[in-house]
Amino acid sequence: MASDLRRIERALLSVADKTGLVDFARVLHGRGIGLVSTGGTRQELVAAGLPAQDVADLTGFPELMDGRLKTLHPVVHGGLLAKRENPTHEAAMLAHNIAPIDLLVVNLYPFEATVRRGASIEDCVENIDIGGPAMIRAAAKNHGDVAVVVDIGDYDAIRGELESHDGATRAVFRRSLASKAFARTAAYDATVALWLEDTGSEAGSAQYRAFGGTLQQELRYGENPHQRAGFYRTLNRRPGIGGARQFGGKPLSYNNIGDADAALDLVAEFDPARDAAVAIVKHANPCGVAIGPNAIDAYRRALRCDPVSAFGGVVAVNRPLDRATAAEMVKVFTEAIVAPEADPDARAILAGKKNLRLLLTGALPDPRAPGLSWRDVSGGFLVQDRDTADVDGMDLKVVTKRAPTGEELADLRFGFRVVKHVKSNAIVLAKGGASVGIGAGQMSRVDAVRIAAWKAEDAARSAGETRSFAQGAVVASDAFFPFPDGVEAAAAAGATAVIQPGGSLRDGDAIAAADRAGLAMVFTGIRHFRH
Repeated sequence: MASDLRRIERALLSVADKTGLVDFARVLHGRGIGLVSTGGTRQELVAAGLPAQDVADLTGFPELMDGRLKTLHPVVHGGLLAKRENPTHEAAMLAHNIAPIDLLVVNLYPFEATVRRGASIEDCVENIDIGGPAMIRAAAKNHGDVAVVVDIGDYDAIRGELESHDGATRAVFRRSLASKAFARTAAYDATVALWLEDTGSEAGSAQYRAFGGTLQQELRYGENPHQRAGFYRTLNRRPGIGGARQFGGKPLSYNNIGDADAALDLVAEFDPARDAAVAIVKHANPCGVAIGPNAIDAYRRALRCDPVSAFGGVVAVNRPLDRATAAEMVKVFTEAIVAPEADPDARAILAGKKNLRLLLTGALPDPRAPGLSWRDVSGGFLVQDRDTADVDGMDLKVVTKRAPTGEELADLRFGFRVVKHVKSNAIVLAKGGASVGIGAGQMSRVDAVRIAAWKAEDAARSAGETRSFAQGAVVASDAFFPFPDGVEAAAAAGATAVIQPGGSLRDGDAIAAADRAGLAMVFTGIRHFRH
């Protein structure tokens, strides 16, 4: 036997998820591997006719405190941590009657599932595993001698390894299992920490920050084909793409998932009981957004904003998808459609499109619900609260000689909701509850205005109109105008009113430019940068 091979002679099994347990244990028993187990796991093995020693017999202690204390014992941890062929460790094992454990099979209490089903705080606390992570970490640390399994999906890999190496495991195999084991306990602990923070801990930036997730889907690639990627689900109970059901089409790509999330978050800003809302997103930016009395009306007006960019985009609607709207949507090539639900006729229509995916989320995320967002940087990562500011809760201040009309004010509110979801520097031209031009991701705000105006003119031309859609539209800006040139460009395009945060040293210049052009201007006091 090669020096890095370690024969498995005894295994400890203690699992919450007992799927495949008996079949796997039979494989181990068939190879003459002794089985040690705990509680319900042992009961299931014994009921299947498999001999399994009780951990309590091993330790000399019964399970205590409703099962909270059963494996936290030197006999267990010594068997996992002892380095084979180390004379000092061997002497300690002999002196204290500690036998080696060569394989640990543990999956943890279902804390994540308990939280997701809305269990009480007490029930969630009881599902925080202590002994399991302690054993996993011990076995993973000692992976030079011990194999550790934390995922029932690895049972077949263990079987194959034992068959290929006459009941032993290779060092590289054990090291891979150890890496997965530490990732599992890290994700588990991070999930518990975030849950505790969300359920009553004091506010403030945490001294230590970790995020945990479980692989939901291995992706074909990331943003580009040369990048590896995966989609991980977190404990976050917000309805959304993480829990969506997919109908039709091939698996979602990295970019599809990002666009679907952006589109859903945008339409969730609008109350479905009051307005149907549709957003068309391409490369994480909306290229058309509208509200209306029904989804088909909102979709048609959202599409009119930029029909060229909509090709190959993702569409989201804040109401259940109906047959008429689905029939309209399939006229344009679309990667995915996101909705809370869809009626059978709508699903049948979409099913006729081979590559179109339908994602049903069951509900809309609450745009005002607290939460965190994060991104990596070299040497670390940034964490911030989600942007939950809502224009309806803002103290709007008219700063120009002319106040907006009621119709303008409604469009200003609509535009400011939309611009929150456009990459900065961001400008949205809106009219009649629909975007008519969007300028996104520009280094200069005046350029964002010019692009939005050009888009509005181009869209009008595509619709057979002789007058730019910017004529009579309002302007929403995600941040202040540092110079009056942006306001002047908006006025030149035909805009009549502006909503912006204010706060520039040159606010007076921007206000004067608006007054000269007869524009109404409203300050929100809230900025919506989205980098």
